[in-house]
Amino acid sequence: MAGDESRTDTTTSRPGAPAQAPPGGVPADHNPWPALWAMVIGFFMILVDSTIVSVATPAILRGLDTDVNSVIWVTSAYLLAYATPLLITGRLGDRYGPKNIYLAGLAIFTLASLWCGLTGTIAGLIVARVVQGIGASMLTPQTMAVITRTFPAASRGQAMALWGATAGVAILVGPVVGGLLVDGPGWEWIFFINVPVGIIAFVLAARLVPRLGTRSHAFDWLGVALSAVGMFLIVFGVQEGETYDWGTITGLVSVPLLIGVGLVVFALFLVWQSRNTNEPLVPLGLFRDRNFSVSNIGITTVGFAITAMAFPFMLYAQAVRGLSPTSSALLLAPMAVISGALAPVGGRLTDKVHPKMLAPVGLGLTSASLFWVAAVMRPATPIWQLLLPMALMGVGSAFMWGPLAATATRNLPLSSAGAGAGVYNTTRQVGAVLGSAAIAAVIEARMAANLPGLELSAGSIQQGGGRAMPPQVADGFSSAMSQAMLLPAAVLLIGVVAVLFFERPAHHG
Repeated sequence: MAGDESRTDTTTSRPGAPAQAPPGGVPADHNPWPALWAMVIGFFMILVDSTIVSVATPAILRGLDTDVNSVIWVTSAYLLAYATPLLITGRLGDRYGPKNIYLAGLAIFTLASLWCGLTGTIAGLIVARVVQGIGASMLTPQTMAVITRTFPAASRGQAMALWGATAGVAILVGPVVGGLLVDGPGWEWIFFINVPVGIIAFVLAARLVPRLGTRSHAFDWLGVALSAVGMFLIVFGVQEGETYDWGTITGLVSVPLLIGVGLVVFALFLVWQSRNTNEPLVPLGLFRDRNFSVSNIGITTVGFAITAMAFPFMLYAQAVRGLSPTSSALLLAPMAVISGALAPVGGRLTDKVHPKMLAPVGLGLTSASLFWVAAVMRPATPIWQLLLPMALMGVGSAFMWGPLAATATRNLPLSSAGAGAGVYNTTRQVGAVLGSAAIAAVIEARMAANLPGLELSAGSIQQGGGRAMPPQVADGFSSAMSQAMLLPAAVLLIGVVAVLFFERPAHHG
């Protein structure tokens, strides 16, 4: 069976092909780009779904006649179900083949999207979002694993640049697409749109992605259980901390207790991984590679910052400036367009330039753009002054996502491609969870400081329709959002310092 898995129907070996072994068991003349483009469609779709719901939250609240706390779970459920299994699903790709796990995850995600759009209750939508998140967690690590196993190490930068640009653009395109669909056919279509896209992505991946070799080994079920429980408790505690004022949830159960127990369980997981001499879920030897460790620190700060910045910026645009969801999201267009246009340049440089000279530029420019945005978030700021820092963020993104991913995986052994991808994507997603929780706490604190005694309902914040806040409130609200924006900007500086410790990859071109 392993021999069958190493063949691909799309290429055959040339008689004069080089004698060296191909990267991941594919023929030496195999062109990996069609497979990557096929997988990027599905990857883009699930990343868009991470942010598309945020702009539709008020419409869902009205459409399903529910309360704010319940509708927040529409996003929280997806986030938890996405983040928790990532370590496991990366390893599953090694065991059963990245193509098989990718297709299974894509099918689950697409069917769950249809379920989300058809449901008529908030409870049904939350359950469907959990299933959607599980499908997304199966799909995500396989894209990185296929890149690692089919692209030669010396030319992997351009592939990772495409992967990174997809992540960067999708996270910010989500609100734009969501705004257009909510303002048009209705909130259900943010889920229905995934069905035809998912079918096309499935057909292309089934035809173009090669079947790569698998490894027959014992599965670390204890590692699976410890990592899943530990990750769930930590993520749940952080995500729900603000809801329960970081105190008691019910009876003896409190937010600090959940986070504390989660940290203990995760520590036990790490101890078990270090002592498991058979087949650990996460080979801790991965972290002996400095570039892998540094990249994980960097991508954690990126996940934190990109998730955190969107919330205060969207609240400012809609509540202070009175912009519709679509118009607010279009303020991010310069970032998406410039990031996509410059991604190939970043990819070529990643293959040629020392990562220590490239990644700090990307993270540094992105941090600078957030400080710039914070400085101009005022009630009367001309729109063009908001677009300029967004354009700078696009430049930074082009030299941030791809170089981090390429440098993280360049030195990894092929047998650890799935595990490495799972760890890397997990740290990114955990960073996003922490960013979401932290920015909520900071916004609440700055609101109390700038607008003492004022309580704003979700309805008043999400007015839209060209109706801005009263002038006596808008100034204090703008200041609160501006001050909150400083948090993701500062966190990115931690990433800048971390990536200065990159060393030249072993297979640098």
